[in-house]
Amino acid sequence: MSLLSYTELCELVEHGVIGPVDPKAINAASIDVRLGNDIVVEEYNDHRSRPIDIHKREVFPSRRITITSTYDMQPGEFILAHTMETFNLPDNICAEFKLKSSGARTGLENALATWCDCGWNGSTLTLELTNLLRFNSLRLTPGMYIGQMIFYRVTEVPKERSYATIGRYNGDKSVSEVKP
Repeated sequence: MSLLSYTELCELVEHGVIGPVDPKAINAASIDVRLGNDIVVEEYNDHRSRPIDIHKREVFPSRRITITSTYDMQPGEFILAHTMETFNLPDNICAEFKLKSSGARTGLENALATWCDCGWNGSTLTLELTNLLRFNSLRLTPGMYIGQMIFYRVTEVPKERSYATIGRYNGDKSVSEVKP
């Protein structure tokens, strides 16, 4: 596995592996990505302590919101969000999301489900964000640079093992909740 650097990242953008991308968002070894405008917010319910069964792929009680200008994420709040960029990874490129350090320094955290397998395509990346602050909200704005993608070149994956063939989150153009 080899990490892709600036020139190779420019080629990925030219070939539509990720887009749309402002050329200024291409760094030495990553591409900055922006926050989309749809989020899923956990919603209060009467069964506050009801367990969510991970093995059954249950979805937590929530509501979907389209952010028109800003969203103030409350202390301890968990949301699902997405990138503005769409990904079309070929069978020899995988990627990983990293939160921008400036966001982390303000108390924003992204869950560790950040890996994008070879063949994942036609989708924006869903982010699992939490405000770690105890007393202050965090203001999110659609279009803000939220993180960066790191790309790796690997030996081509056989079609029958490619995420393009076996993945359940291909073609998602907005926030994607748990799928069976």
